[in-house]
Formats: sequence, structure tokens, C-alpha cells
Amino acid sequence: MKAEVAKKTRGPHIEPMAFPHVSLLERSVRPGGTLTGLLLVATPALSVTPFDRSVIYLCAHASGEGAMGLVINRRLPKPGFEDLLEQLEIPPSPPLRRLGLCAGGPLEEGRGFVLHSSDWRGEGSMPVTGSATLTASMDVLKEIAGGGGPQDALLAMGHASWEAGQLEEEIFQHDAWLLAPASREIVFGHDHAAKWRQALASINIDPIRLTGRAGHA
Repeated sequence: MKAEVAKKTRGPHIEPMAFPHVSLLERSVRPGGTLTGLLLVATPALSVTPFDRSVIYLCAHASGEGAMGLVINRRLPKPGFEDLLEQLEIPPSPPLRRLGLCAGGPLEEGRGFVLHSSDWRGEGSMPVTGSATLTASMDVLKEIAGGGGPQDALLAMGHASWEAGQLEEEIFQHDAWLLAPASREIVFGHDHAAKWRQALASINIDPIRLTGRAGHA
């Protein structure tokens, strides 16, 4: 299952010059353009989908090649971090540091991805930007459990992905996503319920105004 928008969905009408996120959109249509490191912010076009009010950090994107990202504002109540470490037989118990778990997306929900600051890298780490790195190995969990590891981190179970051209179609044709710059507060903040509004505020969009525009051609 991939992040999809139904062909018949009527999203909010967004004037091209109304929002500053448009300059970010231009990156995706240039040859070799990338939106990697930006946030996808769900619009009301996704209100009846599992991505309602989602904020997704784009870990990889290349124009014409598809994209992969992690939902960063859906708290996963179970398993807890300690339970996960116990399942993976990672000491000590209790751990010296803890991470909250996010439901990162509908694909590979049993696989964990740690998005973290780039002050730590290990085997299997993939730089995303100069300040963010993605690690899918247990090395980073062992470091964090022992009290070390990166300064900032979140653990997402599962991810979202798009085929070549699919994300651009959802943005341009279906008005499904807005783009916002990623900040430490939004990406690694603990108040998951506030992240959607924080991301909209970062591009000067009032959620009430956005909802009010939904469905108007």
C-alpha cells in the first residue's frame, strides 16, 4: 500500500502565488530536483484517508524516481520503547535513554527507522541532509539504550513511499500536500498533536483558512 489520493478527490483550491511553499515545489520539477529534507503537510484533500493531518519528513526524493518518507506526528502507543528493546534483546533494562515510537507509514510496519541528528552515524546510516541522518540498523538503538547515540532521534515503525511522478501528481493535481521547511522543533518535538499546526504556521497558513478553502474550484 502506498500513499495515494483517489482520482476523484476534490482538494482545497490553492492559488499558486498565495503561499510561500510554491518556491519549494519548483525544486521537484527541475531536472534532478529534490524535495528531500522537507516536510509534507496534509491538506483537507486527505481528510478521509489514513494520512489525515499527517506531517511527513521526506527522507528521499528525486524528480522522476519516486520518494520515501516517515510520518512524524502519529504516536504509536504499543509497543513501548522498553518492550521493543526487550524483544530485540538489547540491554540494559531499563534503558538509560528512551525514544517515543511513531507510526511511520503503512509500508513495512514491522520495520523500524531511526531518524536522527547527524552528530552520530553507524553502519547502515544514510545521510539525508547535513543535519539529519536515517539509520535502519540496531546499532543506533544499542547506543541510545546505553545512554549515548545522537542528540535528537525518533523511531518510526513503517514508512510511506511513492512511485515515480506519484508525489508530484498528489501535490500539483490533487492539492493533497503542502511543503514546509523541516525544523528541529517539529521533526524531533514530543508534542505530536501540535506538529501539523506548527508545520502550517511555518509557511504562514492558518488551518481554519485552509479548511475553509477546501472544495472550492
